[in-house]
Amino acid sequence: MKIHVIEPLAIKDSAIKEIEKKFREKGHVIRFFLDRNTDPDEIIRRCDGADIVVIANLPFPAVCVESLPSLKLLAVAFTGVDHVDLDACEKKGIGVCNASGYSTINVAELTIGLIIDVMRNITTLDPVTRSGGTKEGFIGNDLAGKTVGIIGMGAIGQKVARILHAFDCSLMAVKRKNRPLENELSIRYVEMDELLRESDIVTLHCPLTESTRHLIGEDELKLMKSTAYLINTARGPVVDSVALTAALESGEIAGAGIDVFDRETPLNPDFPLLGLKNTVVTPHVAFATEEAFVRRAEIVVDNILSWIDGNPKNVIL
Repeated sequence: MKIHVIEPLAIKDSAIKEIEKKFREKGHVIRFFLDRNTDPDEIIRRCDGADIVVIANLPFPAVCVESLPSLKLLAVAFTGVDHVDLDACEKKGIGVCNASGYSTINVAELTIGLIIDVMRNITTLDPVTRSGGTKEGFIGNDLAGKTVGIIGMGAIGQKVARILHAFDCSLMAVKRKNRPLENELSIRYVEMDELLRESDIVTLHCPLTESTRHLIGEDELKLMKSTAYLINTARGPVVDSVALTAALESGEIAGAGIDVFDRETPLNPDFPLLGLKNTVVTPHVAFATEEAFVRRAEIVVDNILSWIDGNPKNVIL
């Protein structure tokens, strides 16, 4: 099999050599491209002749899928696959797998970090302190004892729930019931409107689908407390950024911690959220730690070898 890794996986050269050796010993050829290029023509060129293509979060539109007659498997080194045209893959009979679970703990940790940061003004207070300022005007709020609404109770949402339970938070979630976890962590399952009205913090952990696009918009933000915080480490378009900006500017909600946007970073300097003092923003970094990238590469290699052996794992298509 010919395997082309068409964007960097953020692993060390020594790890790349180990992967090359592993595939070579099994009679396969793997090629790594060490830069990222989103131009569809360049993507097609890099994939040419490959049986298996590996991407992370590089957009993979229909024009790429339809231009690659030899492609049999698209191995996505990412949890979400909303950047891949799955309909085109399905029509062409191309398998798709993902790196499920590699970043669960990382995203959960950054979620907690954003919550504490925005509630305690950590990022804001750093330059204040360095310039000789004091705590005056920056008194924050406890996380302990707060009610947190979790939208999306998959692996990441569940990990976030476990951590917040240790902070003595009251937990609410919508729809999906996980009875053992519900009992263990005293999670209350409610309708979306009730969750938004009662939560001190709303944190998003749902995938991006047509039904979740702009799940949080003007109407939903109006339901939230004026003292509440919104955290998004899921997908940018789950939140209507125009409505969020308006809610933050007007004081409709107290603040937000945002890792994902409706476009990929770098953001233009005039991007509305960047000018707001009641936000903490990070550049889609929740998944990104050295340990996570090692786990991700291991999962991708295992996915490919399992697929070749006829025992596919982490199957999307």
